[in-house]
Amino acid sequence: MGGAFAAGVLAATLYGGSPAGADPAALPTTAGEAVQRMVDLSRQSEQLNQQALDVQTDLDAKLVLQHEADVELAESTEVADHAREEVRKFQPVVDRTVIAAYQGARTNRLFAVLTSNSPQQLLDQMSTLDVLSTKTSDQMNLFKSATNAATAAESAARAADNKARAAATRADQVRAELESKRAGLSGAIAQVVSAWGTLSAKDKTALAGSPFPPGFDRDSLLQGLVPGSGTSALAAGLTRIGDPYVWGATGPGQFDCSGLVQWAFKQVGKTVPRTSSQQANYGTPVDKDDLQPGDVVFFYSDISHVGIYAGNGLMLHASTFGVPVAVAPMSSTPYHSARRY
Repeated sequence: MGGAFAAGVLAATLYGGSPAGADPAALPTTAGEAVQRMVDLSRQSEQLNQQALDVQTDLDAKLVLQHEADVELAESTEVADHAREEVRKFQPVVDRTVIAAYQGARTNRLFAVLTSNSPQQLLDQMSTLDVLSTKTSDQMNLFKSATNAATAAESAARAADNKARAAATRADQVRAELESKRAGLSGAIAQVVSAWGTLSAKDKTALAGSPFPPGFDRDSLLQGLVPGSGTSALAAGLTRIGDPYVWGATGPGQFDCSGLVQWAFKQVGKTVPRTSSQQANYGTPVDKDDLQPGDVVFFYSDISHVGIYAGNGLMLHASTFGVPVAVAPMSSTPYHSARRY
């Protein structure tokens, strides 16, 4: 197949769906169909790659919450155990008081008056009763406080236990989703690699295309760089031209689309999220008519592709399997939005 034809297929369908009426399960019968199938499968694998990365990020966050809930549970349990121990310290006093009351112990002032044989004995008995009463009252108050603290601590421990169980359940659910996404991605990658193997060397070269479009002037584009700016990140990214696309890769020698963006901005001191959908919520929105070199541009309704704007309707991106990092027209990909970091 001629290079011009293959390039035309690539430009028209690099991130598009299958042609109308095409059967995705049918084996290609022409070189053009083989390239088309390769492109379609690559697109699907890229979507799955970004989805799997999003779920992995979600799982990481859920595991952090689970750990925090487990720590809270351990601390609450320790407090509850200590509170119950405090209650046990006062239990003998409470038991003696209850038994004395049950047995009809005479511990009031009237009893002292009735049983005293002399004024001095009366004073002594009343003084002793005051001391015992105060001591018992104090200990009963302490017992009550300890009981209230134990009740509150046990309630907190139960709440922490429920929280930890819920966090573990959510983490397990996300982990199962991640395993499903990874299985789907693994299958998609196998199909892409298989389809790649059906292409001739000439078709592979045509599919890879040129690293720069005609007339692209990198030196003029990068004049007057501002340290830490988006243009500086673009300059860093341009040093990776020709590096291969690899699912889940973040550099320095191979990338997926969001991995390239993350790596480029890391070189200028900015830490941006890992996936395209997360990156679409970072920085500030930019209207398409106000794009400047170094802005981050997103594509598709599910924001499953991302690149760095390179001016004149072009973008730097890690395209797809078989296509190295390159500068390409944005018009070949359904535009979604843009952000400035």
